[in-house]
Amino acid sequence: MASQKQLPLGIQSLSKIRQKDYYYIDKTDLALSLIEKGTHYFLSRPRRFGKSLLIDTLKELFEGNEPLFQGLAVHPHWDWSIKYPVLRFSFGSKHYSSETGVHDSIHSQLTQFEESFGTERRFEDASSRFSDLILKIHKRVGQPVVVLIDEYDKPILDAINQPDLARENRDFLRGFYSTIKDYDAHIKFSFLTGVSKFSKVSLFSGLNNLNDITMDSRYSTICGYTDNDIDTVFAPELAGLDRQQIKEWYNGYNWLGEGVYNPFDILKLFDNRKFDNYWFETGTPTFLVDLLFKRQIPTLKLNHLYSSSAMLSSFDVDDITTEALLFQTGYLTIKEEDNLGGQLYYSLGYPNREVYQSLNENLLSALVKDKSGQAVQSGQLYRLLLANDFDGLKQLFRGFFASIPHQWYSRNEIQNYEGYYASVFYSYFAALGLNVTVEDSTNLGRIDMTLKFNDQVYIFEFKVVELVPEGNALQQIKDKAYADKYRQLNQPIYLIGVEFSKDERNVVGFEVEKTH
Repeated sequence: MASQKQLPLGIQSLSKIRQKDYYYIDKTDLALSLIEKGTHYFLSRPRRFGKSLLIDTLKELFEGNEPLFQGLAVHPHWDWSIKYPVLRFSFGSKHYSSETGVHDSIHSQLTQFEESFGTERRFEDASSRFSDLILKIHKRVGQPVVVLIDEYDKPILDAINQPDLARENRDFLRGFYSTIKDYDAHIKFSFLTGVSKFSKVSLFSGLNNLNDITMDSRYSTICGYTDNDIDTVFAPELAGLDRQQIKEWYNGYNWLGEGVYNPFDILKLFDNRKFDNYWFETGTPTFLVDLLFKRQIPTLKLNHLYSSSAMLSSFDVDDITTEALLFQTGYLTIKEEDNLGGQLYYSLGYPNREVYQSLNENLLSALVKDKSGQAVQSGQLYRLLLANDFDGLKQLFRGFFASIPHQWYSRNEIQNYEGYYASVFYSYFAALGLNVTVEDSTNLGRIDMTLKFNDQVYIFEFKVVELVPEGNALQQIKDKAYADKYRQLNQPIYLIGVEFSKDERNVVGFEVEKTH
């Protein structure tokens, strides 16, 4: 077995990884394929997926730093006698919520390039400086320029809660990026990466020759770790860890090809030797949680969203679809693909346990406004389930609904009370990482929610008493024989009818019946 190496946590420099004793996953065969097949590329991936390391690898490759690539897939296939000039822009290190932020960043980077390549500044506007730089470098070096842009969209996303500024940043960047198309004759290769995939109309209208490989199955693993990477390169780190748990917690991200793991999660797991929500804790945007509440998206539905390919690409400042936002930021991934008359449709769901558990915990926190209280209630929920204390469960949820601030209700016109109340139940169980299924299909209907826990099955049906007669929830479970689906497990089955009152804003009925 290979010996242990250092974990490249937070390292985005190929030279540092290759010159020191760090683990490295070779992606250079995919990089070579891109270079041989085209010129201008775009890739969207969630944060902390290795985009910056990929950009740095391309930079070192084009600059001809051969020692870094000894033993890698690309080495025997590259002409190391040619060294291309590289302009690498990065927007990752600053925050762009001020009016001059993106302008200052670009002009600062252009100044650095002018000094590095020994050219003089002739123009004041960024696009003219950029084009002049490309022309002069090509002429001076004798080789076309390589343009690499990391986190191209951060100046827009940082200002997403300031729509006017976000639009200004977008329009400014549109003009700047269009230079790449206008000076194509002087550019060897260009590659833009970011989290979001803005529609071509809004941001790339001047760059319509860009090849978007985000959903190209051939490049699905260009960022992230595969199962084979875990089992081979990282084999020395697996001792003492449950391999199936690693898969359940961190695998599952899919872009129409082989699924991958988030590298940050895997490296943190191997470093700390315990399972935790590493990626999620590094910066879930509050505007995401706010948007889900504003649009009244029931958490019950998040694991069962359906989207067209066009919808997943229609991201813009003034048109952020829920499905596109959740998919592009990594909170949902593609579970199934359907081709209906030439149009592609995708079933979206949680990629893994980390996202499933953490997103629901964050959504609960937005309701509770008391994280300490939420932690106590979650712990109580787990213990009450272990004891099958159903009276305790009823009181727990009554206490929870009573704790939701009154002004929250007044600010939010709840259209679907049943879905809202059921979502609260679901998020509580999901935040504990429990095995919950919603809209569980049977031959006679759909079970609202099924929980499998401690070798027992709990079947929930939710009703609002102002809409149906009291006692209807439990009766529906029995009338439609929902328990039949689980009898072959030979486990205790609990039928639980939960009834809410939208007038009281709380649980008013909680009937339980045990069967086998």
